[in-house]
Amino acid sequence: MKINNQPPIYQQIELSPVGYLKLRASDLGLTHLQVVSEADAVDSGDIRDASADSIEQAKKHVQQAITELNEYFAGKRSEFDVTLAATGTVFQHEVWQALRELPFGQVCSYGDIANKINRPKAVRAVGAANGANPIAIIVPCHRVIGKNGTLTGYAYGLKMKQALLSLESAD
Repeated sequence: MKINNQPPIYQQIELSPVGYLKLRASDLGLTHLQVVSEADAVDSGDIRDASADSIEQAKKHVQQAITELNEYFAGKRSEFDVTLAATGTVFQHEVWQALRELPFGQVCSYGDIANKINRPKAVRAVGAANGANPIAIIVPCHRVIGKNGTLTGYAYGLKMKQALLSLESAD
């Protein structure tokens, strides 16, 4: 995942099994993947102007993400290859990369992620970075559960979190 300071220049809304997905990208890669309400699906937000070539490159990243998400929801993909370019701190990127390395269908705790990035005392900071993840599903923050094995908070609700975990555990 690239560290990115560029705002998105292209956006597309896609209906998925979990609701409307708002995908945004810069020419460097996918910058956002959010689940939004139908009313929020039309908001263009902070899309900036760019050259036609840059917009075309950003559009390719979004199209690749949509293709891969459709395969994921159909049970035909367990890893994502789309280039990611999220805005975040170095620490957040460490956490998000650790999440991306968590195998499909497996879960872990915030403490497990803190240990993986060699910051065992940063459990709360890992939780905050997990909650700040701008690229849902592809950066699988839904795979983080409580230390005792219970589902913990998820930006899009525990029902969606359970649905994603169930999708990944289906044989």
